[in-house]
Amino acid sequence: MLTFALTELLGTAVFDTAGSRCGRVREVALVPQEDRARVAVLIVRTSGGDRMLPFGSVTSINGGIRTDAPTADWADGEGAEGMLLLGRDLLDQQVIDVFGRKVVRVNDLDLLQESVANRPVLKVGSVDVGPRGAIRRLLKGVVPVVALRALLRQIPPRSIPWDFVDLIETDPARRVKLKISHERLARLHPADIADIVEDLAPDEREAVFETLNEDVAAGALEEVEPKVQKAILESLDSERAAEIVEEMEPDAAADLLADLPEERTSEILLEMEPQERKEMVELLEFKENTAAGRMNTEYLAVNVTATVHDAIEALRVAQGCGRPENQRGEQPPHPGRDALIFGRCSRLTLRLRRVRDERFRDSGSLSRLRRAPFGQRSGWAAGRLR
Repeated sequence: MLTFALTELLGTAVFDTAGSRCGRVREVALVPQEDRARVAVLIVRTSGGDRMLPFGSVTSINGGIRTDAPTADWADGEGAEGMLLLGRDLLDQQVIDVFGRKVVRVNDLDLLQESVANRPVLKVGSVDVGPRGAIRRLLKGVVPVVALRALLRQIPPRSIPWDFVDLIETDPARRVKLKISHERLARLHPADIADIVEDLAPDEREAVFETLNEDVAAGALEEVEPKVQKAILESLDSERAAEIVEEMEPDAAADLLADLPEERTSEILLEMEPQERKEMVELLEFKENTAAGRMNTEYLAVNVTATVHDAIEALRVAQGCGRPENQRGEQPPHPGRDALIFGRCSRLTLRLRRVRDERFRDSGSLSRLRRAPFGQRSGWAAGRLR
């Protein structure tokens, strides 16, 4: 299977049905709505302006682009608005490497050539994020092609498969047109998403949080640094911010809202569901460094005779389901004096909150859970009501 670099394809001469040169490749375009990897169109700069050459009309790539479609049939280049232009939209742009869990800058793209029905087909195979792509672009047209290729063969490739790349698009309209989502990013641990988000520019962070579902966004928001948390929530519209805050742990959400300007907090509260708003207003009445200000209004309760296994099973049953719809926002029933009570969360990460109430004392039957590596950035305690 032949491989072409995007920068090698850009600027390549295009020949019409008569074998005459009619222009040069200015851009390579995908239509993600139809196929995320397959090249759909070449935008060719001709003497009459930019024209779009359907890649299905290309008969050969080697030694220049050759087509069997008359130039009169090529559409005007202005119609590329709903396409992903590889040169403009990816070169020198940041993307998310979901496998390496980091943000990287694209230096070039590797295109794979296949043959279908005796016609060439180009697909994006990977993005080059190492020095090889940068040197290729820097020396293109300066060093003879043969010498450049010999130099590049001595540089180890550093690339990311296209399937592991999440694009970042800050324009909401283009995100919709190009169907850009962050499904791959959403599968990562919230702490990994937080690390990635912290490396993005403010408008890129906003774009990511606009596309993640509320539950994933809430988990990630709890993990980012407080200053970044505040900036993200202030950048989102009030409705979207409210949707995310509703999915956060109540105490974490209250702490975050308390750090925002009063007017902004009020705007978000007004967009929340009545029961969640009532709960949040009650928590906001307490200062952050008080016991009440640190309390979590959600918990699971097990019998006083429960074992560690019973507690873990109770958590597993609760994981991923959240609160039942008919009880959403309702205070859980009091577990009684002879029950063990411990924190809970509605996401896959077990985050058991520290209990700082004098009514609790350590529970020996669950004390070993303190050493279990359930959470990354938070601790927990279990206690028995006196």
